Amino acid sequence: MSQQANPRGTFLKIADLLKKQFEDDPDMTELPSLAEVMRNHKVSRGVALRAFGVLRQEGVAEPVPGERWRVIRAGARMDRRPLDQRIAEVIASDGLEVGEAFPSASTLADRFGVSRPTVAKALERLEAAGLLGGGGQGKVRTVRAVPTREERS
Repeated sequence: MSQQANPRGTFLKIADLLKKQFEDDPDMTELPSLAEVMRNHKVSRGVALRAFGVLRQEGVAEPVPGERWRVIRAGARMDRRPLDQRIAEVIASDGLEVGEAFPSASTLADRFGVSRPTVAKALERLEAAGLLGGGGQGKVRTVRAVPTREERS
């Protein structure tokens, strides 16, 4: 779609195209990046953001900090807790004990589908909370405390 002389409504067309794209593909969980939308539709950043805003307003997509925009499907259950809470749950779900090695940031990034720097920030919060110890470049992070049931919920 080329830039028109009057871009009014272009963002609505892009939003409709994106919506059709994820309605046709039931396995699609996230929208294309902002840069991809700008490049594919030859529009400015502002027009692409307005298209994403329309999808958010319609309740079919939402931004996720550190990630791309996520598709919201009717009836699908999605974990919307902050990443550090989801990572803390790894201790219980993997049966880790105090003193055991915690998975690396790269492993967690693959597991949760986010970038490694985003995982690193979440791990820093867990270290500050006293759940994890060690860490740093080349060092193995270890479990310092197992979260109680109340801390996990």
